[in-house]
Amino acid sequence: MRDLEYQLKQLCLRNRDGSHSTQANRAKILRLVADQLHEMGYRRMGVRSLKPKHVDALTTRWLSEELSPGTIKNRMNCLRWWADKVNRGNVIARSNDYYGIPDRQLVSQNSKAQLLTDDVLQQIADPYVRISLELQQAFGLRREEAIKFIPGYADKGDHIHLKASWTKGGKERQVPILHSSQREVLDRAHRLAGNRSLIPEEKTYIQQLRLYERQTAKAGLSRLHGLRHFYIQRRYQALTGWVPPAMGGPTRNQLTTEQRRRDYEVRLILSVELGHNRVEILGVYLDL
Repeated sequence: MRDLEYQLKQLCLRNRDGSHSTQANRAKILRLVADQLHEMGYRRMGVRSLKPKHVDALTTRWLSEELSPGTIKNRMNCLRWWADKVNRGNVIARSNDYYGIPDRQLVSQNSKAQLLTDDVLQQIADPYVRISLELQQAFGLRREEAIKFIPGYADKGDHIHLKASWTKGGKERQVPILHSSQREVLDRAHRLAGNRSLIPEEKTYIQQLRLYERQTAKAGLSRLHGLRHFYIQRRYQALTGWVPPAMGGPTRNQLTTEQRRRDYEVRLILSVELGHNRVEILGVYLDL
């Protein structure tokens, strides 16, 4: 293992900021960064060797590879995290605009909603993985939230309460229970795990995550964030009375003044339920 890769790994182990998935993703990106810097001729680097020229070289490469703005911005976040941890935050410009990184696209080109069928679920052998998938669809949960879910803790009767340690950004939140189908999923989760999480006692979160990945891939499932899209689009329709643009509904310009007001109110509600707290991000799920 090269010096930089080893030192970045140790830096990640000493600084466990964020959820397990955030930590794992950060470590993966920093390994890639170390490899790419080596490929571009920057040898014998350590964690304190980071300079503006290295950031420039990386961003130029990523832009030339035509990576999505979201992917590049995630990598920039990891570079800034690295720089901050070694007191070299001044080597990276504060704005991504400096490097010519375009804004993240906050509207979808078409609906990415995904619906699980009984036939597909029957291909998932592990009951914990299967119920996690059902929770993702029923409540719009992220993957990590659905794996760490503790039915006995989360079920509050008329809503579910998500622990900060389960969520992206470490923010507790609540999601209402509005349909009998949601209650049915929760009842099955209770019977399976009760006051334990949807991670079997003999497994760690990472081991259960790997099992989730293997079983969903074997069942031909991919882009399972689409389950969250399905939940959001259905919830939007229930709250507004019309389908969102991503499902063929009216665009904002086609709404009346009163409908635009309601559209904005609903997006505010959904942004809180989903743990985003930014109404703009709803465009990814709802708009064309």
